[in-house]
Amino acid sequence: MASGWAADDVTFMQEALAEARIAASLDEIPVGAVVVAGGEIIARGHNRSINDHDPSAHAEIVALRAAGAAKGNYRLTDATLYVTLEPCAMCVGAMIQARIRRLVFGAYDEKAGAAGSVLDLPGERKLNHRFEVNGGLLQEECGALLSEFFANRRA
Repeated sequence: MASGWAADDVTFMQEALAEARIAASLDEIPVGAVVVAGGEIIARGHNRSINDHDPSAHAEIVALRAAGAAKGNYRLTDATLYVTLEPCAMCVGAMIQARIRRLVFGAYDEKAGAAGSVLDLPGERKLNHRFEVNGGLLQEECGALLSEFFANRRA
């Protein structure tokens, strides 16, 4: 088990990694996400921007849309979102609108991360909702999947 993390956190991040591998198999940037409420996965998503020709089809957005449909409500106040890469500003904005309770991410994104690396939108006091953020879960595995994907694209 990853040191300092709950077993459920590790399990749910492994599920997000499975979604990231699906994205990679579709030649999408390998990012995956799951939304958990009541200890159960209620939605899954992986990057679909390239195949759907949709700049908003990030794993987090895909998963949040599915979670809203599953719950019959766009407010996900009891939900935790697990994602393999630190979310961008668009995705954090969607999490704020959904009123998620917690975000857990794997690899940090030093170029576009909006949950602490480049921006810290979840902690922005001027915004109307804040949520708990825990980063770095299975960071090496999540980062390696991305690094391998981009190395293969450059080759």
